[in-house]
Amino acid sequence: MTTVLFALGSNGSGQLGIGHKEDVSVPKQVLLPEESASSLSDVRIAAGGNHTLLLTGAGELYWSGDASTGACGRTTPDQESAEPQFHPVDLVTLEQQQQQQQQQQPVKVGLVAATWEASVITTLDPRGKNTKVYTFGVGLKGELGLGEFIIRTSTPTLIQNFPPEGTAIVDLSACMGHTAAVLDNGEVWGWGTGRKGQLGTLNTLPTDTGVISTPHKILDASVVKVTRAVCGREFTCLFGPPETGEVVVLGSDKWGIKSNAPGRVPGYKDVGASWGSVFVLMEDGRVLSWGRNDHGQLAPSHLPKIKRIAVGSEHALALSEEEDGDSATVTAWGWGEHGNCGPMAAADDKSNRNPESNTNNAGGGHQNIIASSKYIPPGSEFAAIGAGCATSWVVIEIPS
Repeated sequence: MTTVLFALGSNGSGQLGIGHKEDVSVPKQVLLPEESASSLSDVRIAAGGNHTLLLTGAGELYWSGDASTGACGRTTPDQESAEPQFHPVDLVTLEQQQQQQQQQQPVKVGLVAATWEASVITTLDPRGKNTKVYTFGVGLKGELGLGEFIIRTSTPTLIQNFPPEGTAIVDLSACMGHTAAVLDNGEVWGWGTGRKGQLGTLNTLPTDTGVISTPHKILDASVVKVTRAVCGREFTCLFGPPETGEVVVLGSDKWGIKSNAPGRVPGYKDVGASWGSVFVLMEDGRVLSWGRNDHGQLAPSHLPKIKRIAVGSEHALALSEEEDGDSATVTAWGWGEHGNCGPMAAADDKSNRNPESNTNNAGGGHQNIIASSKYIPPGSEFAAIGAGCATSWVVIEIPS
């Protein structure tokens, strides 16, 4: 099989990696190093404001977009002057550290997340556990987690003494200005901007900043043994194991993100968050959502049975099952002003609004099928989807 990645949406900094810097509203093939293609079927995508990180199933990390902040790692003049495409993130310093510790295996990245101008990664130890966290980019309000005096670096820099000895990270999420990490003991730790309470109580912190510049525990496992975390702009939503599905929301209640949250979602398969909404994919293929909906961000109720979701800044994608003669489709909905939800209606995007949207939807939201198995080569299938800051991504496996 040949694996191909397509992208659409916001591209002013070349963050789509498609060879130019113009927004596109139809999927365009992404330019990638040849060696990455074999492990794209399990790709993870993390996006900052103007940069994108791709983590392959082989643990390799690639970047495209604005490298000036350092969020793409150390770059070369040739890379920065070339047409926009994906390049390997420079992890030489990590490899040198492993050699000093007499670890012979290559550096493998396990998890990836991004704030507006910074990147967060974990690396795997010899047991396959995520036991080290590195950050790079700009963090004026603690986003790097490296202390109050380190606010910019293009070198992936280790967060010291985290996670605590004997633990490992099992989930990692970030949004505009904060990061949350779930440990294998059920604790949740976080750093960055916490003024709205998205990093837990701030009673012991200076009320004039709300900045947490190094990781601190924001929820103890005695409250809920958390297994997943998703970050919005001013909130963090935590989930217990799928069997019980407890839901805990920290932070602002803007858009009803706390007051409208269900107490439990047992039987969930995956979760995600935009800047102002939360999405839950259930094992039976339903998509639950709550929060901001003024641009049609919430999931339409008439979706077919869904097998995957991906959530961006103010839009979401859903990959449907192929069954009963129906084609598999990738549907995008929400705020799509950059083309990330496909082409806008000719006159006014109001005609393309999600018909299930509530009365808060004042316009600007629309919904499209951006890819269908009817229009890809026979025998091909959708392997993965992704979403970022007004960007959408589709991975297709094509028979060789």
